[in-house]
Amino acid sequence: MARHKVEICGVNTANLKVLSNEEMKELFRKYNDGDQNAKNDLVNGNLKLVLSILKKYNNRCDNMDDLFQIGCIGLIKAIDNFDLNFDVKFSTYAVPMILGEVKRYLRDNSSIRVARSIKDIAYHALIIKEELTNKLNREPTTLEIANKMGLSEFEVGNALDSMKDIVSIYEPIYSDGGDTIYLSDQLEDKNSKMKNIEEKVALKEAINSLKDKEKYIITERYIIGKTQMELADEIGISQAQISRIEKSALNNIKNKIS
Repeated sequence: MARHKVEICGVNTANLKVLSNEEMKELFRKYNDGDQNAKNDLVNGNLKLVLSILKKYNNRCDNMDDLFQIGCIGLIKAIDNFDLNFDVKFSTYAVPMILGEVKRYLRDNSSIRVARSIKDIAYHALIIKEELTNKLNREPTTLEIANKMGLSEFEVGNALDSMKDIVSIYEPIYSDGGDTIYLSDQLEDKNSKMKNIEEKVALKEAINSLKDKEKYIITERYIIGKTQMELADEIGISQAQISRIEKSALNNIKNKIS
């Protein structure tokens, strides 16, 4: 069976190599020791990551070659700044940097500019919308969102209308074999960040109360950064079973700290 071929900037995606975690770590060690060839290998070994992010922009950009080059700039910045001591997967670190370069390029080259203040209102409104949805068990009205924000219904509605591309803060922006990164992962919620020591203690106790297998999977998924497929191979069960155990553990943690 012929492999699917896509040409972008003269790159045949069917021939792109995908690096394993061990290969990635070894190349980063070499690059940190001054080996520039290792950097080239890291770039070439992560081009599919750039392409996977650009898929959602197929109908939003006239020149995908330009967008691909912009995405590669973000990839190179991620490679230059990545530290193995971060103890996270490189893709988890690189995706927001690549996305940032792409979005900046599209924003700066758009014929219609949306003011930063309006964007800020829209992003805040989306967060409030999700909070109210969870609280009310239904989708809130624009007026309810506006009242919560202390703004007029027109201001909030206008901001949301100007950002039609944004559907939900839980919109998936990258998926790596079950390890999905959502828009909400890249948004800073200053009101809900776990700075309070009591919340941190409650979370630690909730995790410690899990069964051994649940605790292991949560630790490996959210601290080490392994995918569900990697854990399935390691433990010897299916990805579906890993997913069920993970969801059950997250629900148990939520119940403990809510």
